[in-house]
Amino acid sequence: MHRLRNLIIIAHIDSGKSTLSDRLLQATGTVSAAALASRSQFLDSNPIERERQITIKARAARMRWGDSTVTLIDCPGHHDFSRQVSQSARAVEGALLVVDASRGVQAQTLSSVELALEAGLELVPVINKIDLPTADVPAARHQIEQLVGLDASEAILTSAKSGLGVDTLLDAIVERLPPPQGCREAHLQALVFDSYYDQYRGVVLFVRIVNGTVCKGDSIRPMTRTHSDDGSVSEFIVDKVGFLQPDEVECDMLESGDIGFLTAAIKRTGDVPVGDTITHCGDKGAQEQLPGYEDTKAVVFCGLFPTDSGDLPAMRMALQKLQLEDASMVFEPDKSAAMGTGFRCGFLGLLHMSVTQQRLEEEFNLNLFASAPSVSYKILKEGETEWLDVSNPASIPDGKVKIMEPYAKVELICHSDHVGSLMELSQSRRGELQDQRYIGLDRVKLMYSLPLSELVTDFHDAVKSRSSGFGSMSYELEGMRPNRLRRMDVHIANSAVDGLSCVIHEDNAYAEGRFMVDKLKQVIPRQMFKVAIQAVIGGKVIASEQISAYRKDVTAKCYGGDASRKKKLLKKQAEGKKRMKMIGSVAIPQEAFLAILSRDG
Repeated sequence: MHRLRNLIIIAHIDSGKSTLSDRLLQATGTVSAAALASRSQFLDSNPIERERQITIKARAARMRWGDSTVTLIDCPGHHDFSRQVSQSARAVEGALLVVDASRGVQAQTLSSVELALEAGLELVPVINKIDLPTADVPAARHQIEQLVGLDASEAILTSAKSGLGVDTLLDAIVERLPPPQGCREAHLQALVFDSYYDQYRGVVLFVRIVNGTVCKGDSIRPMTRTHSDDGSVSEFIVDKVGFLQPDEVECDMLESGDIGFLTAAIKRTGDVPVGDTITHCGDKGAQEQLPGYEDTKAVVFCGLFPTDSGDLPAMRMALQKLQLEDASMVFEPDKSAAMGTGFRCGFLGLLHMSVTQQRLEEEFNLNLFASAPSVSYKILKEGETEWLDVSNPASIPDGKVKIMEPYAKVELICHSDHVGSLMELSQSRRGELQDQRYIGLDRVKLMYSLPLSELVTDFHDAVKSRSSGFGSMSYELEGMRPNRLRRMDVHIANSAVDGLSCVIHEDNAYAEGRFMVDKLKQVIPRQMFKVAIQAVIGGKVIASEQISAYRKDVTAKCYGGDASRKKKLLKKQAEGKKRMKMIGSVAIPQEAFLAILSRDG
């Protein structure tokens, strides 16, 4: 076991993390140069990962360097998938902290570092992209020391693109990271740090064996999820065990210190949730599970509706299949007066929502319509004592009702030239400044407490826009706070569109209503009749706009003569439009729901 090294790579988005993983695979001979040439970012195997050039699912790879065995877990860099970082951190002893030499330490880097330090990991700083003309290695070292508290004098300098410094990095992994601890003879304790669903084998679990051993034919059980949804006891027989090299390679046994995979005819990922501990059944099993397990909770909610109502059964089946792979996505039936029948879905964030909708459309050939995203509120009706969770603003009743909303602690890192602009942005989103301090000569860290509902619009894009692309942000949930909040509805052609309902602060009521109707006027196409757009709170219209009708020139055939003939034709046209308005409906494009997210500029 003393020759094993288990580690994760943590970094901000676009720091070259996946490319560095490629170079490590190539240098150790795990993957050939020809294979990497035909498929760069080798561990990002999902088509959407490759299309968006981001890591969505953590992937592991076992490599040989000299007489040591190194198992690497490449983790996502985006905040929506930070739970994968925290679970993977529990499966290893060390971490490579990758910092872009041209951008320095960024906000999501710090969030990932905190997760690694909480797990007690040994960190090796790596300054990547040193071959860029804009690289500033001394500044990157200074930021690592100031923000992370690590000695950056021995940071490994690399260029993942060219392979420079990769051999030195592998030597440092073996020399500076500790081997795993554990006892082979103890009762089995295996941490599930990730999983996916295979239609032939069921759920494939990625595990770290902390204590004991597991072989084919062993009876195992999860220690948290003791019963399945159908009430049956969660006990399984192991079909296969093996290593990830990075493809799955079977072996006879996984033992203490190993990272690998196992299958056991598990039907749903929820039957053995990520973060749970696996042990043997009966007297051979451990009595205590490994610390750190937490349930996944959805943060952002939206309604997804098929444009063709006949696709509803297919959509339900598609969501069920996706949930087999992604237990963090939740859904329930939803009915909208404006959009028909669909599902209310919960996600870890906006990126998770976008990726899920893309998968539903591309993998299952569905054409979907999404309502505006929202967060989960707590409401207390007048005369009642129990607070209720509400994820759909349209479900909040009119009248006297108290509302609590979730807040987040937001960390912004930017150049000093952009501080004023980002402070203005944060304050316009009801943010409260908690801390401000300089990092070196020209970079500043801002800490804000901000309503989560303000983050799920275009806040991240606005930060990038106002900082010329160099600002970065991360956040973590703080809890619920009461506020003077009201539900605002949007009426289009005298019909309420519940998919556009939202919760707003009373002080911003008029500004929010005006913003909403102005945006919708820009994106809703003209009709053959006038279309009124109204923002309504408690039955009172606070802002309105009108989309003028198309007008056919019905008098074109009249050449002079009596003007009463023209008046008669125009009156007849107006009566026809009046009838059309009564029986006609306004086609609201998907862009209308997306447009209200763009609030900055």
